[in-house]
Amino acid sequence: MNYETVIGLEVHAQLLTKSKMFCGCSADYASAPPNTHVCPVCMGMPGVLPVINRQAVEYTMMTAIALNCSITEYTRFDRKNYPYPDLMKGYQISQSYAPIGCNGCLAIDVDGQEKKIGIDNVHLEEDVAKLLHRAGPGGDGYSLVDVNRSGVPLMEIVCEPDLRSPEEARQYLIKLRSILQYLGVSTGNMEEGSFRCDANISVRPLGSKELGAKVEVKNLNSFKAVYLAMEYEAKRQRKAIVEGKKLVQETRGWVEDKGKTVSQRSKEYAHDYRYFPEPDLPPLVIGRDWVEEVRKKLPEMPEARRDRFIADYELPGYDADLLTREKAMAEYFEEGVRVGEEVSPKELSNWLLGEVSRIINAGNIDIDDFRKKVKPPMLVELILSSHGAINAATAKTVLENMFKTGKTADEIIKESGLSQISDTQELEKIVAEVINSNVQPVADFKAGKEMALKFLVGQVMKATKGRANPQLVNEVLKQKLAEA
Repeated sequence: MNYETVIGLEVHAQLLTKSKMFCGCSADYASAPPNTHVCPVCMGMPGVLPVINRQAVEYTMMTAIALNCSITEYTRFDRKNYPYPDLMKGYQISQSYAPIGCNGCLAIDVDGQEKKIGIDNVHLEEDVAKLLHRAGPGGDGYSLVDVNRSGVPLMEIVCEPDLRSPEEARQYLIKLRSILQYLGVSTGNMEEGSFRCDANISVRPLGSKELGAKVEVKNLNSFKAVYLAMEYEAKRQRKAIVEGKKLVQETRGWVEDKGKTVSQRSKEYAHDYRYFPEPDLPPLVIGRDWVEEVRKKLPEMPEARRDRFIADYELPGYDADLLTREKAMAEYFEEGVRVGEEVSPKELSNWLLGEVSRIINAGNIDIDDFRKKVKPPMLVELILSSHGAINAATAKTVLENMFKTGKTADEIIKESGLSQISDTQELEKIVAEVINSNVQPVADFKAGKEMALKFLVGQVMKATKGRANPQLVNEVLKQKLAEA
């Protein structure tokens, strides 16, 4: 029997507010010493009263609007009770039954066709503390609690179980993160934990409408991890069904180094959390005027920017799509276009999607890290140099040195003596030496073997350490070979 995979994702995104969700503590905790951004409210002390962060509400409204959601006029916060050591109060203040946004959708590309993934809801809650696990003497372990993260505004985006493959899940996350970055509401950094994903996955007979036993997979900190975990779990569940084993609703963790999921605990149901309205916070009423005020703040979104790149810069759809996936990359490109009138947008795109992306991927960094060393005008200067002062191969080497040193292309070219040799007389001497040293290839060329010319060009480039103008080398070689 054929089975289909059913996936639904719960994405938690930390919001870029200055203060925490329900108190005035700084939300910029990443580099702070442990337990320094704390107060009685986020420490969960008795008798304290929370206050709603207005900016966090607006960021959630912006996201919900961008995801085509309806904005709920009457919302409220609930207490979600569970006894985890990273939950200071023993409950989490969250929205469950009256979220800010609901009934939206996000379109992704599946084999060249648009597929709409339903968004069940977008709601607000508070993040939990961070546990640091340590190995103790004699093999005993212990855990430390850093409360700095507790209370940081956390937006949860819950999609419908409309995803049917690991690749669809990956595409959905890439598109969603791009939207959050364009809105400026979250960094979307999975490695730092500001963009986290829990995946719910089940399998069912093809054509069936009934969902199978749902397994929640945690510890997914990269797009690759989501893809591999979903691929593994779908195979595991299919195998269990074929073998006649019963699948149960549970929470499993992804073990990266082993490439597998492992059981952690039985999955809770809603009634296990004993939800009830948060008594210390009044209901939150969102008027239509406030919604329209927030709607006007929405910036240009990825799809609109992609279409503009195609129309204004005459870029292929493939280039425009890749350039606009990350807001920072799109901004780098546009600044380069503004300062580099002599460089075509397509050539700039080729460099960004080629050599620049290669350096970024090799160093496991992002475009902002690259920009600190190589600003757009510096890249434009290098591209202009590749039009004459240096050849394309040398330009790639220069770019690597620019990133390592922060120096301009002109400085590196002069210091390293990399200027392209375009002097005909100088090249003629080198060509003559190559011809005299390679009798057989010369004879092969005269016998009509064109590949021999490429070999001789390579020898000239080798002799000049890649500095010769390739076009001029071809011309001089043909001339000298004809005279020989």
